Amino acid sequence: MFYSFEQGKNIKKMKIDNQNYQSIWADENDPSVIKVIDQQKLPFFFETRELRSVEDVFNAIQDMTVRGAPLIGAAGAFGIYLATLEINLQTKIREHLSNAARYLISSRPTAINLSWAVNYVMEKLKNEQSLTSITKIALDAALEICETEKENCRQIGKYGLKLIEDISREKKGLPVNILTHCNAGWLACIDYGTVTAPVYLAHEKGIPVHVWVDETRPRNQGAMLTTYELEQNGIPCTLIPDNTGGHLMQQKLVDIVIVGSDRTTRTGDVANKIGTYLKALAAFDNKIPFYCALPSSSIDFNISDGVQEIVIEERNPEEVTHVTGFLDGKIQSVRICPDRTVAANYGFDITPARLITGLITERGICRATEKDIKEMFSYKFN
Repeated sequence: MFYSFEQGKNIKKMKIDNQNYQSIWADENDPSVIKVIDQQKLPFFFETRELRSVEDVFNAIQDMTVRGAPLIGAAGAFGIYLATLEINLQTKIREHLSNAARYLISSRPTAINLSWAVNYVMEKLKNEQSLTSITKIALDAALEICETEKENCRQIGKYGLKLIEDISREKKGLPVNILTHCNAGWLACIDYGTVTAPVYLAHEKGIPVHVWVDETRPRNQGAMLTTYELEQNGIPCTLIPDNTGGHLMQQKLVDIVIVGSDRTTRTGDVANKIGTYLKALAAFDNKIPFYCALPSSSIDFNISDGVQEIVIEERNPEEVTHVTGFLDGKIQSVRICPDRTVAANYGFDITPARLITGLITERGICRATEKDIKEMFSYKFN
């Protein structure tokens, strides 16, 4: 597997066995099938999974076959499309689609992209009566969301590149050390990625970069997915335990921290994978720039207090009591604590805006304040 330069675009695009891939797409040969890369199998096996129903999409989102805010949103949009294919003569169309929308949104409560994308498709369908039209419009809307998110990532890459270029100049060409948490690459974002897009662009321009990759317990998305992406692209990276970042910052071994976002408030608070808040505190204490890379679809313009208003998903405690790895040719789960150990598994935490240097978006970089966010996205504010 390798990356190739996309003609006319200053950015990388994933290829596998000399074939372009997104992390979700509609099957050209069977309109009733949506295909996804099964992220539960990476990096040990590359497998795709077919989604043929609303239930399939719900399960794929919930069990993290698909994960990452932009990708979850796209999956939800395709879920509404698949819901239209489940309609028959006895179906009450509006009731069926509304039920499907509520069900899909309930699969992952924290990421705003899911409800945004599902509601976007539903809005497109609200005045349509013909089943043929409803199905076509739903598919077109889901495909539109995919293209929009890909373009957003391209633009995030362009704006984020400048930050890396500036640090490289200050370091007189020495490698720029970037620390990230979880996975905000092409796997999470349909294509290109948010955090990874500027890194790929910098690498393509010949700027030496090195990425410190948090393992990201308990699901190990950093270890299993981020390292996988970066290594395939030839970008130097080092996997570290989640608690190492503070030490590296104290030792001046981190130049910039860039993370993604599952939901950002209109005032700049950011919900991201559990552990992000601690990285922000360490960066703030060591005067290291801390940026969040996110498309506007990850901003919830209706809320202002992340700690009080963002629902934090609590996942299966078994993700904490067990660790998944590769042994004897297969993926296995192993218990790492006594049988009766009680575990808590909070999926996300909130990084307050005061700790964030800036937000890298498809429209540019802004401070994490309501004033600056409103100036950049005035059309989104009520």
